[in-house]
Amino acid sequence: MLADSKAFSSFAVPDLDAAREFYGNTLGLDVSGEERGIPLLTLNLAGERPTMIYPKPDFEPATYTVLNFPVDDVEAAVEELSTRGVQFERYDGMEQDEKGIARGDGPEIAWFKDPAGNILAVLKVD
Repeated sequence: MLADSKAFSSFAVPDLDAAREFYGNTLGLDVSGEERGIPLLTLNLAGERPTMIYPKPDFEPATYTVLNFPVDDVEAAVEELSTRGVQFERYDGMEQDEKGIARGDGPEIAWFKDPAGNILAVLKVD
């Protein structure tokens, strides 16, 4: 029954306008708005599974990565996003270079947050 479902991911934010600005303009993603009168955003990413962003007044950001962006070159992605005002996170216990890129155990990865505090990442996937 569910194996053939076109499942999709979603996460919350407290302010859809701030999310629209960040995801659409800062990150340069294809963002669409309301669907069937329901206030929400949809990130129309590559593939057939969009990501839905919905408002939640009593929102608290997750303490884990909610969205990963696979890239061919993490360093180039970090540099480009930095020029757009994105700041990369530093985490205790993680060996990260001066740009915030973790290299070593696992894939190269760098984390950043959206205006709501949700954790996102760019990572190298082979």
